[in-house]
Amino acid sequence: MPPPAPTAPTALTVSELNRSARQMLEGRFGDVWVEGELSGVSRPNSGHVYFTLKDDQAQLRCALFRNRARFVGAPMRDGDLVRVRGRLSIFEPRGDYQLIVEAVQAAGIGELLAAFERLKTRLADEGVFANARPLPYPPRHLLVVTSPTGAAIRDVLAVLKARWPLASVTLIPVPVQGREAAPAIIAALGLLNRQAMLDPSRDAILITRGGGSLEDLWAFNDEHLARAIFHSRLPVMSAVGHEVDVTLADFAADMRAPTPSAAAEQLVPDQRELATRLALLGSRLERAQSARLEREGQRLDHLKARLRHPGDVLARQRTTLAQLEARLARGMQGRLEADRHRKRHLTARLAAHSPQRQLAQATRQLGTVQARLFAAIPRELARQRERVAGLARELQAVSPLAVLGRGYAILEDDQGGVIHRAHDTQPGQTLTARLGEGRLRVEVKRRHQR
Repeated sequence: MPPPAPTAPTALTVSELNRSARQMLEGRFGDVWVEGELSGVSRPNSGHVYFTLKDDQAQLRCALFRNRARFVGAPMRDGDLVRVRGRLSIFEPRGDYQLIVEAVQAAGIGELLAAFERLKTRLADEGVFANARPLPYPPRHLLVVTSPTGAAIRDVLAVLKARWPLASVTLIPVPVQGREAAPAIIAALGLLNRQAMLDPSRDAILITRGGGSLEDLWAFNDEHLARAIFHSRLPVMSAVGHEVDVTLADFAADMRAPTPSAAAEQLVPDQRELATRLALLGSRLERAQSARLEREGQRLDHLKARLRHPGDVLARQRTTLAQLEARLARGMQGRLEADRHRKRHLTARLAAHSPQRQLAQATRQLGTVQARLFAAIPRELARQRERVAGLARELQAVSPLAVLGRGYAILEDDQGGVIHRAHDTQPGQTLTARLGEGRLRVEVKRRHQR
């Protein structure tokens, strides 16, 4: 009798296994606090937030559902260092091990961003970010340093083809992510600068790639790459990531564009705009030319109307000359006649005022005045004598000397003062008596009262 067949072990379905694992994780850990750096933050239209929490050795997928995400005040950005509270679980349909986040707290800036800021400050102090050379517009030969399979080169070529089909472009394929990216880009820059010495038409470099996480773009924060861009003899434009992404390559480059498409738009003009402008300028030129021709035609007509035959001009000038000669002859004759009349008038005036006549008249007047003078002098002398005699009689009548002549005397003291009263003298005082003729010195012997 053959031995019985072994019983097959009971097998769990995938759903059962994931469910059991989820229940074990949720029952074993409960709520936990985890600290790490944010990476790959995603916000779909559902309102949930998905991200990865990592440190230097491990990663943990996290999910922050919409009903909890609305209570997070600070923005969650790649590179931020945070502390989250949640419970461990498994997403059963995919078997993903994840942390269901209930709360998020900022724990400080992430290590990558801290290192980025330190390096940025040091390079800025050294002058690595001082480049500001203008790029040729449009460049004769554009050298694009990027991944040959990325969306960046497709966007650049599409924009260049639409805006400026004449652009000459050379792709320099390099990795744009990972450890080998920065050395490859540095080597490409060195090669392009050496080749530019042999081919001067190569006049601009574009370093570009599409968007990504902070880790994806970290190669463009390499210190040696920033220095290589700074020392490039050819001007460099950097267009790395999306508009919000900024790398050290952007700071070291001569120009920066927010996206690869924007870089292509800045490098070349738009042929449609140029065509429109050219058509507008052509229309303006035609209008200006027509207006100028009309203006010059009118001017020509005006000049033709003014233009006369030389014979007519000479005849008109001969007539004018004859008229001027006649006017000159009449003027000269009138001037001579006026001068003759003026001469006759002046001669008559001169004859009327002859010096001989004036001298004879003055002589007659002098004789008359002299005779009158000689007759008037004796009469005036007699009249003045009579007047002086009358004045002498009047003076004699009022003169004190006349009183003295009648026997009176005037007594004066030594100072010449007149003595009016006996009381004004003193016995023994010497006085002067003024008489009609002469003077006497007298002495007062005694005073008598009236």
